[in-house]
Formats: sequence, structure tokens, C-alpha cells
Amino acid sequence: MQNALATPLETVPRVPAEVERFRVEYRKENVGPRYSGWLHFGFTSVGSLAVLGFAISRVHDVAPLEWLTLPIAFLFANVCEYFGHKGPMHRPKPGMGLLFQRHTREHHHFFTHDAMAYESSRDFKMVLFPPVMLFFFLGVIATPVAGLLFLVSTANVAWLFIVVAMGYFLTYEWLHFIYHLDEGSFVGRLPMVKVLRRHHQRHHDKALMGRWNFNITFPISDRVFGTYYVENRRE
Repeated sequence: MQNALATPLETVPRVPAEVERFRVEYRKENVGPRYSGWLHFGFTSVGSLAVLGFAISRVHDVAPLEWLTLPIAFLFANVCEYFGHKGPMHRPKPGMGLLFQRHTREHHHFFTHDAMAYESSRDFKMVLFPPVMLFFFLGVIATPVAGLLFLVSTANVAWLFIVVAMGYFLTYEWLHFIYHLDEGSFVGRLPMVKVLRRHHQRHHDKALMGRWNFNITFPISDRVFGTYYVENRRE
């Protein structure tokens, strides 16, 4: 685990001076002395896996048509991820200013295309969603949709939706976390990770971030909606 995930300071590429100044100031003002990056990562992972395991345990005797919930819910989640990122995370919306502030004003200044890797576990705060987002996602998004599905379809469909929703949330968090590892780490060198990381790295170019590569996980919606960035693209 240590060899796969750790990013020794001596292996982190040189951080541009402008980015380093922002990081120093952000850590000073926003990362308290009691913050633990690994505790943050553990809470997100264990909490999501607990909900995921419970939802799986409630699924029984699935009918063939009910299995269609899995691909449909996955594509639904991918589209939601896309528009959530392209929308309030990059364009201020009434009542959602905190999302824009944290993502565009902070995350995209803390990590740029030429400074993608965190420098210590205290930087996890700028990679992972705040812990409260787990409760928000489960209580405000996943549960109401599952409740509606329970009313109009079957309990299995509702629980399978929760399985996909929580699985997708955790996949988002883990992949995003991996993208901001040192690319020379064991995980960072995995072929699929390299492809997905490069997709996200292009998005972190300030000249591109408002127009291209909004999928964090799998660039399906980027392909469908024409926002998949191609190298040497002619504007």
C-alpha cells in the first residue's frame, strides 16, 4: 500500500511558483492542525462501502429486466457527473456558489496541468469531497430517486440503483484521488490509469478547463456531448 500510493516529496515534480504560493496560503488558512488526510480518505471509503454492502444485501431473486437497472443507472450517473461538473462546479449558480468556489477557485489553482500531484496527505482536503458530501449524496440525491423507483417499479430496482449510485460515487472519489498521485507511483503507471489521468490533466489546463473533459471517471458523456479534448485540436 505504501509503495503503491505514497508520493515521496523527492519524487514530486517541481511545482510552479504561482501554484506553490497558492498551496502554502491555502494550507495555512483552510487545513487545520487536526485534519487527517488518511482519516478523510478512510471515512469516505468505509462509509461508501458500508452503504454499498447494505444495499447489495437487500437485493434478492433479481428478474432479468431488473438487471437493466445497472447499465441504465451507470449511464445516468455518468451524465449527472458530467453536467454537475460542467455546470455549478465551473459556472456560478444561485445557491451553489460554494461548489464553484471550492472547485474552480480552489481545486483548479491548487492543482494545475503541470502540478497534478499532492505533496502530502494534508493535501487530500483539496482532492476529496468534504465528508458531509457522502450524507448529502446519499440523503438528497440517491435515496429520493431510489424511493421513487420503489414506488413505480420494484424493491430490487430501487436497491440496485443505490448499489450503482454509491459505487459510482466511490469510483469517482478513488479515481480522482489516483489522478492526483505522483504519476511515477505504481498505481499511476497502470495503463488505464494513465489514460484517464491524462484526460483529467488536460481539464486542469486553465485554458481548457471551462470547455473540455468534464467527466472525472469515464469520458462517455464527453464523447457524446462533444467535449472530449483531442490533442492539436484546431479551435
